[in-house]
Amino acid sequence: MVASSRLQKHFRRYKLPIAAGLTILLIQGLVVWSLRSLEEGESERKHRRSKLPDHNEQEQKLDPAGFERQNSLSGANLGQWRQQRHDQPPVTAIIRHGPRRRYKPPLKDRGGAQEELPAEKAAIYDPSSSRNFSEARAGDAIKFHLVAPGEPGSVEGAPQVPNSDFVPKCEIWGKDALSALHRAGSRQCRQEIANIVCQHQAGKLMPQTLPHAVQHQDLAEIDISKIENPVRVVFVLVVHGRSVRQLRRLLKAIYHRDHFYYIHVDKRSNYMYREVLKMAELYPNVRVTPWRMVTIWGGASLLKAYLRSMLDLLSMLDWNWDFFINLSATDFPTRTNDELVAFLSQNRDKNFLKSHGRENARFIKKQGLDRLFHECDNHMWRLGERSIPEGLEVSGGSDWFALTHTFVEYVVHSQDELVSGLKQFYTYALLPAESFFHTVLGNSHMCETLVDNNLRVTNWNRKLGCKCQYKHIVDWCGCSPNDFKPSDLIRIQQLTRPTFFARKFESTVNQEAIEVLDTHLYGQYPPGTVAVKAYWESLFEQADGISSLNDVALTAYSSFFRLGLRKQESGSESCR
Repeated sequence: MVASSRLQKHFRRYKLPIAAGLTILLIQGLVVWSLRSLEEGESERKHRRSKLPDHNEQEQKLDPAGFERQNSLSGANLGQWRQQRHDQPPVTAIIRHGPRRRYKPPLKDRGGAQEELPAEKAAIYDPSSSRNFSEARAGDAIKFHLVAPGEPGSVEGAPQVPNSDFVPKCEIWGKDALSALHRAGSRQCRQEIANIVCQHQAGKLMPQTLPHAVQHQDLAEIDISKIENPVRVVFVLVVHGRSVRQLRRLLKAIYHRDHFYYIHVDKRSNYMYREVLKMAELYPNVRVTPWRMVTIWGGASLLKAYLRSMLDLLSMLDWNWDFFINLSATDFPTRTNDELVAFLSQNRDKNFLKSHGRENARFIKKQGLDRLFHECDNHMWRLGERSIPEGLEVSGGSDWFALTHTFVEYVVHSQDELVSGLKQFYTYALLPAESFFHTVLGNSHMCETLVDNNLRVTNWNRKLGCKCQYKHIVDWCGCSPNDFKPSDLIRIQQLTRPTFFARKFESTVNQEAIEVLDTHLYGQYPPGTVAVKAYWESLFEQADGISSLNDVALTAYSSFFRLGLRKQESGSESCR
């Protein structure tokens, strides 16, 4: 009786903790039961799918006669294909997952007699399938029809899309290449990946050796003094998004009648493009690229955009410039135009690029230069490993630089083995703009003109960490620098090396930092200037079309419009 009474006393005293513990146990049991039910349901669905009737009772043969193409993949037109005959049935591919996953084409496609494609060797992927190779059991077979033609293209200059179904030219192996083929969305992108991998496996994609010149020497800082023959700069701005007001503010800060401004707007930013065209109409030394590209983070398209801009600028005989400086809309000057011109005039034969340091092997691994990449479908696909050409000293660091007219002309027009080989090497590299110009200059006859300073300060804060921000567009881990805030501006004052620009500044994050720099360089705005302390950005313009909005934005904007109209109809308050 005493024990029972004591037990009841303890139960009444601790009944709330006991009830909470029992509730937690019950919830955990329900979660485990739900997960087990989901797994059993998925297993049952897979079992049902494997028992679906096969409407094609016999495995069809891949007829390579309609897929003849050139063996060479070099040049702008990489591969010519002949259309499949209309009297042939649609091609069906087979996937079987075994111990070694690769694709072997028919013998006739490799120069031998025609043979039915062995199912266990196929490695053509259905982009709509959510199954990964690691999820399939060995020996399982999946049959599907290849993707229909007419899918969107990719970066300019890539292998042309075939007019027939996708048939790789060689056996494809390697987990990176197989994963990229499995995840690529369009048939053209898969064909490009297959062409590149086949050429790489044959040792015909990359140069094996490249010439190497002498080491570069560092340059001591030269005092700024008055110059009688000042240099003229061409600023190449690569912009995207909708921050038109911030771009106008940057252009105002760097504008001078003796300089030139060439602006490339991302192909996806139509609103920005329309606004930039209006700006260019106001000034004779501001022009917009007549072509546009989609430039993604880490993509080969950015280097291609720079090289094409350089080619355009060299052909503009009415623009006589001495230095090429690239900027983005998130940059801002830290010194005046007079200081920049005086410094560059004292160093008119020097090229300014920031190096990563002396640990060359670590830089190669970190940048993924020993890996093969290809850009298509607005994505950088990792396709496997590759080797660095012998005799080449790879360098790199920042993709923001100031280059002389002489070096730009050498990079664009030179046909020597070094430049042509590096263009080929960096076509299939991750973050090529961060290394291409460094490596060309460091290995060329102009290596002594290299100065290890890109004239910028970047707000890297490693203590905050570096998350993999771009996994959705790059098969690699990368991140961007932090945005400047007023408390970060002290870094600019503490630098001993000459700097003339800083990045990044985002008006949507903090506009005060831009205000501080702008006031320091050019003084306060006149009293009464509208919206100096505010920031406005257009989220939608009628010319964009309703199709540019997703369902969430369309619902929110429509609701906002209705509320605004109702407020005006009431007439209770005046419109501000």
